[in-house]
This record gives sequence, structure tokens and C-alpha cells, in this order.
Amino acid sequence: MALPTVAGSRGRRGVEEAQRAFTLIELIVVLAIVALLATLALPRYFQTLDASKETVLRENLHTMRQTIDKFYADTGRYPDSLQELVERKYLRAIPPDPITERTDGWTVVPPDGDARGRVYDVRSSAPGVGSDGKAYTEL
Repeated sequence: MALPTVAGSRGRRGVEEAQRAFTLIELIVVLAIVALLATLALPRYFQTLDASKETVLRENLHTMRQTIDKFYADTGRYPDSLQELVERKYLRAIPPDPITERTDGWTVVPPDGDARGRVYDVRSSAPGVGSDGKAYTEL
């Protein structure tokens, strides 16, 4: 009959503790995998973010241009400012330019000829070029 040794019982306990912890190499491998995935995903994220800002810019311009046309159809003149569209309840608020993130960054184009009012069209004042190659100021 063999007597249990002190080293044998301590050995099992040491193995159990070692199985519960991560080694330094395992942590480095996991961090390397996470870094690799991040380098693949982040450029696509920023590209998608830029595309969504451009889409919102186009939609905001479309909405404001429609609103200016409705104002003209109702009153027979163009608005004197974008704020007049808000005051007369044609818009709830002046939408922000998603590229500059400002509501006061819109470029107002006056009407040609002797038309009354000061706002015929609205353009973005954001610098840069969109995904289609057109400048934001030309959308």
C-alpha cells in the first residue's frame, strides 16, 4: 500500500490553478487577432460614415429646396431668409449641414432678375468633394 505523497497532492492543485489562468503568449495572440480585425473594420466604418453624411446632406438640400418652392407657390415671392421658413412654419428648424455640423453654414443663392425675396436656392458651404467627384458646394 502506497502512502500519498505531499508532492502528489500539491501537484494536482498546481495543475488546476494553471488551467484557470491565461499565459502571456495566449494574451498576446488574442490581442494580435483583435488588432488585425480592427485594422480591417475601421476603414470601412469611416467610409460608411462619410457616405451617410453625404446622403443626409443631399436629403437636407432636397427638403429645403422643396420648402422654398412651396413658399414661393403660396406667397408669390421667395423668402428673405431661411429663418423666415421656420417662422412661417414651413420648416420646424433649419437642418444642420452634416459635413460642417452647423446650421448657419448654408450658402444662400438669391433669385435672378426682379423676383422678390432673397433665397432662391441653398447650397452647402462645406469644403471637399463627394463620392461622385462633385464638390459639396455644387450639390
